[in-house]
Amino acid sequence: MAGTNAVLGGGGFHHVAIKVRDFDAAKKFYVAGLGFAETISWGEGDGRAVMLDAGDGNYLEIFAGGPAEPRPEGVVVHFALRTSDCDAALARARAAGAQVTMEPKSVEIPSKPAKTPVRIAFCKGPGGEVIEFFQNETT
Repeated sequence: MAGTNAVLGGGGFHHVAIKVRDFDAAKKFYVAGLGFAETISWGEGDGRAVMLDAGDGNYLEIFAGGPAEPRPEGVVVHFALRTSDCDAALARARAAGAQVTMEPKSVEIPSKPAKTPVRIAFCKGPGGEVIEFFQNETT
């Protein structure tokens, strides 16, 4: 889904990530209860994760292995911004004062139905929020 943010090269939210204790219940809630569609999944046990399309090409990423008791700040792990150039987006964030926590790297999510190649980078915004820059390398 193309965006109109010229600075990020596309832009818009790609996904918000949550980490939950009961992975199956969370997945059922969003799929059966709210109509999200599973697009890719990977891992096993507490290493499981799934990307669910909210219906407009924006995703909720659910990770297993969350704490037994919810954290005071909730279950949001990070939010991801869609970009056509991960490296340039992180450079811009760095120049604006972001604390870089992971330099850009290409990864292949070992997902089902097919492996998903992406380029990602992470930083912290001024409030400590974790931001991921997400470049889909298949489009």
